[in-house]
Amino acid sequence: MVAAPPDAVAPAVAVGLRHVAWLSADGDIETITPETAARRLREGGPPPLVCHARDAARRLATGPFPARDLLELFAFARPARFCLPTPAGLARALGLPVPVSLEAAAATIAAAADGLLAELARLDRPAAADAAAVARAMGRGGWPWAGLVLAALDAGDEAPHSATAGEGLKVWRRLPEWQESPPEPPPGTWPVEPVEARARLVRLLGPDTEDRPEQAAYAAHAAAAFRPRDRDGDPHVVLAEAGTGVGKTLGYLAPASVWTEKNGGPVWISTFTRNLQRQLDGELDRLYPDPAEKRRRVVVRKGRENYLCLLNFEEALARLPARAGPDAFALGLMARWAAASRDGDMVGGDFPAWLAPLLGRGLTVELTDTRGECIYSACTHYKKCFIERSVRRARRADVVVANHALVMVQAALGGDGAAPPTRTVFDEGHHLFAAADSAFSAHLTGQETADLRRWLLGPEGGGRSRSRGLRTRIGDLVADDEAGPQALDEALAAARALPGPGWRQRVAGGTPVGPAEAFFALVRQQVYARDRDSRSPYSLETPTAPPVEGLVAAAGTLDVALGRLRTPLTALAQALAALLDARADQLDTASRLRIEAVARGLERRGTRQLQAWRAMLQALHGETPAEFVDWLAVDRMDGHDVDLGLHRHWVDPTVPFAETVVAPAHGVLVTSATLRDATGGDDADWAAAEARTGARHLPSAPVRAAVPSPFDYPALTRVLVVTDVTRDDADQVAAAYRALFLAAGGGALGLFTAIARLRAVHERIAAPLDEAGVPLLAQHVDRLDVGTLIDIFRADEDACLLGTDAVRDGIDVPGRSLRLIVFDRVPWPRPDVLHKARRNAFGGRAYDEMLTRLRLKQAYGRLVRRADDRGVFVLLDRALPSRLAGAFPEGVEPRRLGLAEAVAETGAFLAHDSDGKA
Repeated sequence: MVAAPPDAVAPAVAVGLRHVAWLSADGDIETITPETAARRLREGGPPPLVCHARDAARRLATGPFPARDLLELFAFARPARFCLPTPAGLARALGLPVPVSLEAAAATIAAAADGLLAELARLDRPAAADAAAVARAMGRGGWPWAGLVLAALDAGDEAPHSATAGEGLKVWRRLPEWQESPPEPPPGTWPVEPVEARARLVRLLGPDTEDRPEQAAYAAHAAAAFRPRDRDGDPHVVLAEAGTGVGKTLGYLAPASVWTEKNGGPVWISTFTRNLQRQLDGELDRLYPDPAEKRRRVVVRKGRENYLCLLNFEEALARLPARAGPDAFALGLMARWAAASRDGDMVGGDFPAWLAPLLGRGLTVELTDTRGECIYSACTHYKKCFIERSVRRARRADVVVANHALVMVQAALGGDGAAPPTRTVFDEGHHLFAAADSAFSAHLTGQETADLRRWLLGPEGGGRSRSRGLRTRIGDLVADDEAGPQALDEALAAARALPGPGWRQRVAGGTPVGPAEAFFALVRQQVYARDRDSRSPYSLETPTAPPVEGLVAAAGTLDVALGRLRTPLTALAQALAALLDARADQLDTASRLRIEAVARGLERRGTRQLQAWRAMLQALHGETPAEFVDWLAVDRMDGHDVDLGLHRHWVDPTVPFAETVVAPAHGVLVTSATLRDATGGDDADWAAAEARTGARHLPSAPVRAAVPSPFDYPALTRVLVVTDVTRDDADQVAAAYRALFLAAGGGALGLFTAIARLRAVHERIAAPLDEAGVPLLAQHVDRLDVGTLIDIFRADEDACLLGTDAVRDGIDVPGRSLRLIVFDRVPWPRPDVLHKARRNAFGGRAYDEMLTRLRLKQAYGRLVRRADDRGVFVLLDRALPSRLAGAFPEGVEPRRLGLAEAVAETGAFLAHDSDGKA
């Protein structure tokens, strides 16, 4: 007998892959089959207690069933707090024993419910009143936890269906207002000397830290990026490669913090992955140990689409039906989170990523400003807006942590009106080429043009939508302008040439309406006719030339239509600029900022975007400029068309990156563990780094600095190439993964170059690994985001994880939780139209090999994160050329052997700890 669930009659249920643990109300525990559990659920009864109801339904193949999900209760009782979405995660968060069996997991679910309800019972009176108000609103929608939660809060007898129940969800009433501050003065230009950087590093590390000469050398090199600039457009650029274990984060925080103290200006630190942002947040605790001071001095800055929009939330509340329904669950938990959140960041902040799949994206992450429809100071929530608060905090901060995409967009489009930073650190610098490739590309697609139509016209078709058209957003601003109202009318009329609701079905069915849809129908025709495998479930593409009959004429018609749209939008932007000038002495700060923001939006979408699209269309009957690559594509997901259109990328995207981001700065540090290629030729390897970061397009050569890893890789790792597995045979590949994962006893990462192969392997190995007690997680299979999957993997030493390049790039797992990496095949670049152009421009086969070496180097680098880690890297592809062996550190030689030998070698090597003891 174990402790019974908190509800007198409801069972606690833990669902595994092959078995289900069922803890009855009497405290009896049973282990039953998924079929038996599904039958019991169909028979009805009190909603069971579960952890992650959607995942349980997937494993039981029942479809959604009524349940009390512990994750919902956790999100309610501990809003904006971290927890892994598993019974073990709940146990760690609540200080309970971590379950080691399915039966123990069921008991943990019951105990976690008791613990969370007890926490609610201990809330002080104001906090309990706020919680009860939200719980009543959720109870109005039938939230299964409402009765137990209200009882724990001792909330009295007020019925959850009362008229005032919905008031508890109006979270904006409980949020503080931000205050406007005077503009910050420009920063000084005093340099940071290497000795100052070293001294600051010593202070950050503390007196008891062992001597770290590699890290001190790195900090001294990084200081060169903080020297004063001598010529306009000629910044000090440092390319610094720091091997794993050097400690580059503190290494560059040392000179950065000295510079901001001496000069009174911000240093921006840009990353590519959210994982590194979290790591940075932890390291910054050393610099600012007092939480209040850290909050003043450090800001994590993201794009507007990352933050909860309070107006969208209010409009979602207004759409709740009279009987509320399940939507009230989501909005109630969103209200609890918003009231507790540090900054309203829903993507990588303190919003639990697992809530969106549980509650649905529409009432969670899609409540951000994803459509660019902000009305700024005209919004009733403007003074409480999370986005505006973050922007203002960033202007006064010493350290701003951002991502590559935001930094590039801010530089290219003028950002939020603030002065651009003079000092930027680009960590994960090996991703700059890809980030620039995305930021400086143009896409004339059905989805992009339909989004522009919605941005201009607002909701169509009579449905309920929170979209706000251009007239709603700026009508009051141009009402008194002589030409403004007419320009607005002309723009909205011209917008009807863009794809309207239902465009996908019309284009696919051959019944397009309007010039845009007619063009996209011919794009689809050409792609399907020319792609070598039009029945593939993956995306399709083809060059633009030679065009099918009618495509060039349709492009010309669409070009004219876009010109008709661009003219009035340009006039509206000019009218707003005139308004700023004419009313300079009358406009308050909020109104001025609103007009400036709207004008920037019109320039971005009405001038620059339309201009780029028109240039792409005109190239179809002329010639694509040599610096660009154009192609046609149909984007597919699970075999279904989701978008299609004309794409343009720079052959070398570091050209606009260097021009718009780096050249205006005074100092830039680009750093990574994998900046250089590994051909063995030092100059050639640095030349590759300069090409991939844009440094070669600047007037002065960058400072080159390389600090090697302190780790003994030949002693800590093995690299094995399996020669007797047929890589195109799914059964053989799956058998290899199973054998290797079991030999390691878990702690394994399986990397794949295609989603279909990942799923095929998962289907074949999930059951045998489960039978052996080895949990298996998988991207594109489990309904969890990549970050959450990695967190679960990190927390369980014996779990295994399957993923693609997103997992490879985002994973940082020190210790035994990652001791084996298995790559399904050599990760050659995908031979698409864009890669073909770059291959021709950057050296042919040598370019392919450089990219592949860097990918192998990055994957291998995940294996050893600290001095006592040990690991094995296995490639299931006999076709690894010896010239790619430079991806691995000096002294680490790939060994070619059969699968049986690789399994034995893996097991034997990992059976010993770092001291060589069994």
